[in-house]
Amino acid sequence: MISLCVCFFLPTQASDVIVGAARMDQYLPILKGKNVGLVINQTSTIGNTHLLDSLVSLGIKVNAVFAPEHGFRGTADAGEHVKNGIDTKTNTPIISLYGDHKKPNADDLKNIDILVFDIQDAGARFYTYISTLHYVMEACAEQYKPLLVLDRPNPNGYYVDGPVLDTTYHSFVGMHPVPVVHGMTVGEYSKMLNGERWLNNKIQCSLTVITCLHYTHKTGYSLPIKPSPNLPNMNAIYLYPSLCFFEGTNAVSLGRGTDKPFQIYGSPNFPKISFSFTPTSKPGASKPFLQDQLCYGYDLSGIPIDSLRKQKFTLKYLLNAYACSGDKANFFNSFFTKLAGSTILEEQIKKGMTEKAIRKTWQDSIHAFKSIRKKYLLYKDFE
Repeated sequence: MISLCVCFFLPTQASDVIVGAARMDQYLPILKGKNVGLVINQTSTIGNTHLLDSLVSLGIKVNAVFAPEHGFRGTADAGEHVKNGIDTKTNTPIISLYGDHKKPNADDLKNIDILVFDIQDAGARFYTYISTLHYVMEACAEQYKPLLVLDRPNPNGYYVDGPVLDTTYHSFVGMHPVPVVHGMTVGEYSKMLNGERWLNNKIQCSLTVITCLHYTHKTGYSLPIKPSPNLPNMNAIYLYPSLCFFEGTNAVSLGRGTDKPFQIYGSPNFPKISFSFTPTSKPGASKPFLQDQLCYGYDLSGIPIDSLRKQKFTLKYLLNAYACSGDKANFFNSFFTKLAGSTILEEQIKKGMTEKAIRKTWQDSIHAFKSIRKKYLLYKDFE
């Protein structure tokens, strides 16, 4: 049985948005008397109070917290193994859903009647919280547990762009045939996973979505809490879909280990221009790429927010870095294919294609995806 709680389309301002977690009257009756599991992190708040603390104070029995990449408090490095533990404030067991244990198993869920998913997404295909959502939905379907998704706005939910993933190349940084920027909230995305039967063996889970109020896909929503250690502000969040491709290169830093992650990029091998930086070990980036090496490059942190929002996803930074590289033969690594969703983009760049020419090649697949996406929207669209 799939049920949905859908809000009306209302005129919006970002400050007026009410996230799903804040609509407690809509979901507390569902949770009362149940053994609850929470899939949450540091973004799972109602105002200044964490969802876990709020539910426990209201007498909801929370038997386990399931933590995604970066951990329950959101401090672990990208890709870092996150260990199980205990929340010292509420004495609730914490089960990591990262590393070798990405999917809850039968033992994890044996004392759980219902799972709640409440995590702020950044809106890019390779941001792994939607991969965690996939595995949680799959586990719920297999173990006959209902899932409640408390929806939150997508800060990059005002457009759709980028190459669509070929599922031959699926991985934890890209599991579904969607563009780099999918333009959906987590609630909408969960509906799509169910409706398109993209879970293992085409199963579906019992799903309820508590929507946001006063939100549309045109809303300029600023996140109150950084969703992961290296997305500290809206500049980084808007640049993230474009700059994350540098994770798939052998010589370009995107600023991890600096005060401007995902807002600068550079390399020791770039021409020695005026801007430079040196990645160092920092919380959330303990072993950054090109650590302690002087990098020459570009500072994008001063671009006005309105300009970044208007710019959307672009290949210009990637193409510029490739042009600046002194070793084009070794510019890309195998992770680039996972980020791009196929081998095509790397081949196009190596052939010297322009961004305009490259964009033309993914328009048909973008159009097809938009037709799928439209079926699952809970909020007024940007088009």
